[in-house]
Amino acid sequence: MKKLFAEFIGTMWLVLGGCGSAVLAAGYPELGIGFAGVALAFGLTVLTMVYAIGHISGCHLNPAVSVGLWIGGRFSGKELFAYIVAQVLGGITGAAILYLIATGKDGASIGNFAANGYGEHSPDGYNMTAALITEIVMTFMFLIIILGATHKNTPKGFAGIAIGLGLTLIHLISIPVTNTSVNPARSTSQALFVGDWAMGQLWLFWVAPIIGAAIAGVVYKALAPAQED
Repeated sequence: MKKLFAEFIGTMWLVLGGCGSAVLAAGYPELGIGFAGVALAFGLTVLTMVYAIGHISGCHLNPAVSVGLWIGGRFSGKELFAYIVAQVLGGITGAAILYLIATGKDGASIGNFAANGYGEHSPDGYNMTAALITEIVMTFMFLIIILGATHKNTPKGFAGIAIGLGLTLIHLISIPVTNTSVNPARSTSQALFVGDWAMGQLWLFWVAPIIGAAIAGVVYKALAPAQED
């Protein structure tokens, strides 16, 4: 239960910190943080949680990460479903807190609420194929970074830095395409509040990240088995 609560808190923070920066701070007149700031915010949420809860739950914060670690032989399948439920609930809680904040001024509108999308709902109009490729490849690389940074033969204590910066880079590349998901829990939490088109496109942001993570689990397991000395 401690592991699940840690995943809940961590995913709540990821959504509140990452999506919160996009909703509240990215477009602030003259002083807004822009895409680069949002990318850094997402990276910082993961970096801070790796050191805060990594020793409790492993700090997955993401159903795709849990799937990739399971396929890569780093995580028990018995815990997979419970982790995913905790992550989704944590993400929804983070989005609910953000909603209460974002609507706390006169005339407030949540807009797209940092939801993920393609086609007319892509920040720069990228189509479904581009979104699918982007999310598969970016999640694949994210899992390669995670599996490498947490391998038993990797120097200890630096995983959070590599993973956080990796997620920052992923956002710098892919925000214009899909608003960057690589995380079905993050996508679900925002889509629930937007409804309509966001719920209709949510399938892609479950399917693509899980495919990318699964491929990475297989590839990295072949490259560097966990039992290697």
